[in-house]
Amino acid sequence: MPDSAELVTRIEVLGEKLAAAKASITKRFIGQEQVVDLTLSALLCGGHGLLIGLPGLGKTRLVDALSTVMGLSGNRIQFTPDLMPADILGSEVLDTTAEGSRAFRFIEGPIFCQLLLADEINRASPRTQSALLQAMQEREVTIAGAHRPLGQPFHVLATQNPIEQEGTYPLPEAQLDRFLVQINVDYPDRATERDILLATTGVVEEDSHAVFTAAELLEAQTTLRRMPVGDAVVEHILDLVRACRPGDPDAPESVRRNVSWGPGPRAAQALMMTTRARALLDGRLAPSAEDVVAMAEPVLLHRMALSFAARARGEDLAAIIRDTAAQITRREAAA
Repeated sequence: MPDSAELVTRIEVLGEKLAAAKASITKRFIGQEQVVDLTLSALLCGGHGLLIGLPGLGKTRLVDALSTVMGLSGNRIQFTPDLMPADILGSEVLDTTAEGSRAFRFIEGPIFCQLLLADEINRASPRTQSALLQAMQEREVTIAGAHRPLGQPFHVLATQNPIEQEGTYPLPEAQLDRFLVQINVDYPDRATERDILLATTGVVEEDSHAVFTAAELLEAQTTLRRMPVGDAVVEHILDLVRACRPGDPDAPESVRRNVSWGPGPRAAQALMMTTRARALLDGRLAPSAEDVVAMAEPVLLHRMALSFAARARGEDLAAIIRDTAAQITRREAAA
């Protein structure tokens, strides 16, 4: 196990590689630095990411660039209403040998990879969506009673159209909780959109190149877990997560009045990991309370739900999370 000096060196070297990775990604996915940082954070933490945005904003392009840059074998599944679980996981077929004997043979589905793009995941039925539950949590699937491990590492980056669009199915809460972060992909600003037009409508486009290997990503995930987190940051995480639960005595009025259910312990784990990743991407050796506030929305937004009355009033869950995080920060500053 590395000592403190060696850990510092590893973190510094990893920070340089991540800067090179970001530069390579932005050759294909121009602008939207926060989206790139959040997606890289999901991979560094060993987790999964849910990218939400309208079609045509580059979500698929981003995942393809990530697969190249991080050195991961990737597959893509286009989720449609008629997609079945076996189309994702694979199935057993009955083979007949030359000698005339018969035996079952398993044909792997596209989930057997290291980086899975679940494109438009909410176009498929809940039955098909649930095929990813075991894979996302346990990194294996059980088919015909046999446990079959997936790639190492294994990550799911799912794209989702806004629920308001026709022909979509909301993801079940158990599956949403398995996504480390929710990444909202919005329209680019004018300058970024101009750069996109110039870069993608010519004869030749710049391409990304590999910066990491799968083994180096696994090592980076281990290094991230060894990053120190101060007691004050741990308490900040706990205060924030618990304050977002409507039944908690320390929850602010906006949460008690508007939130139907709040985040569980997995949200606190996700905040602990993603604050480290944000510090690492920023070139720092340890996370701060600012990192907790910055990661609160992408970590908590998909792990909470407004009540029916709050939705009818037009309340904004993201604004409630930001307000709660600000209250926690002010309270701890005054203590």
